[in-house]
Amino acid sequence: MGRSFDDTTRRNIASLCAAFTRAPSDRAGPELKRAAVAIALTEAEAGGGTTFLLTRRAATLRSHADQWALPGGRCDPGETQAQAALRELHEELGVGLGEGDVLGLLDDYPTRSGYLITPVVVWVSTSTDIVPNPAEVASVHRVALDDIEREDVFSFTTIPESTRRVIRFRHAGQHIHAPTAALIYQFAEVLAGRNTRVAELEQPVFAWR
Repeated sequence: MGRSFDDTTRRNIASLCAAFTRAPSDRAGPELKRAAVAIALTEAEAGGGTTFLLTRRAATLRSHADQWALPGGRCDPGETQAQAALRELHEELGVGLGEGDVLGLLDDYPTRSGYLITPVVVWVSTSTDIVPNPAEVASVHRVALDDIEREDVFSFTTIPESTRRVIRFRHAGQHIHAPTAALIYQFAEVLAGRNTRVAELEQPVFAWR
């Protein structure tokens, strides 16, 4: 199902986000640091379709270097999750948006590395230039919404270290894992009109640190 990048799609996704009921998080506390990421919806480079922005983290970063990620990071004191996601989107990709561009929030996801991540769905204007910050971002990619709505793009496996299912998202011939894969999966489920929970989906061991 194609999704044109236009106001009809924006209203439709905003409506789906509004219909989504966020699960109350029972994992908040001093042991988990608040963080937020942006599911930033923008137009495909060739025009027409709606995509979201996915980054490859810089190899020089102290944590999770060279991993696939949604733009985001730790919340500063006094920031809401939406404000943090918008700030990080600007710092990492030079995209300046306001809270009026926020379409909705998805479930908090607790990570093995000590963060409680809130995904924030935002709409990026076609007039916005994307300028990656090389200190944080090695590359930026536009992933078509069509690509996450296919039945075969997400898969699940197990690891000896956990009884929980490990989720994988296949993109560009590679497997992207949780937390990023779990957040993208829930967004795909929201697009399908389903309230699917992802907090218990496992991450591979390399992401536990």
